[in-house]
Amino acid sequence: MTEPAAPAPRPAAAPARRGRPPKARAEGAADTRESILDAAEDLFSKHGFYGVTIREVAREAGVDTALVHYYFGAKRALFDAVFLRRAEVWNSDRVNAINRYAEAAGADMTLEGLLAAFLHSPFEWALKGGPGWKHYAALVAQTNANPMFGGEIMTRYFDPTARRLIELIKRVLPEAREEDLYWGYHNLSGALTLTLGETGRLDRLSGGLCRSGDLETAGEYMVRFAAAGFRAVCGSGGADPSRTP
Repeated sequence: MTEPAAPAPRPAAAPARRGRPPKARAEGAADTRESILDAAEDLFSKHGFYGVTIREVAREAGVDTALVHYYFGAKRALFDAVFLRRAEVWNSDRVNAINRYAEAAGADMTLEGLLAAFLHSPFEWALKGGPGWKHYAALVAQTNANPMFGGEIMTRYFDPTARRLIELIKRVLPEAREEDLYWGYHNLSGALTLTLGETGRLDRLSGGLCRSGDLETAGEYMVRFAAAGFRAVCGSGGADPSRTP
């Protein structure tokens, strides 16, 4: 009798892959990166750029310091990443809003309508966006008043949006001088960032009559105040700032 043929050898099993699959790893990396940005945003908004260390950010985020360096490098690059993340949302929202308003209103465009469209997004995010947006608003307020690097950062992230608003204001006030338009925006920018910072000073100054956290009321006042301000300095070619009433 012939011996039965030996069974063919089975192919060797592929070695088991260790660790999470690529998609899970990518999602985990994104989560870690966001956690670091959230922690840095919170700390920077409370203590400023110079008052925060990478080690403190890592501790707040619950990660190793090396991971913060891995994702962002030096502290300034981390600060820029924090600033850019929400600036993109603000800018996109505001430009889209004022462009839609200008197109819909046409020749009937008003300063009040234009400014309401421009201011809606930052106030809405501060009101309903959660703690992260509160931290970001405070950080922008702090940076806008920083003489060391605030001007450079605000220029880099917000000037294109500001210039678009000024272009549209020019349509409403065609006789306005360029310098009056820029001074008008300068005052609007300062009022906006101070208000969104919710410092509580207004509460103390007014003895509780007004609340800095009442952003809905603050937004309504700002639209009227800014519109009147632009008219005051830009009307009939602009007011002469050297003249007193």
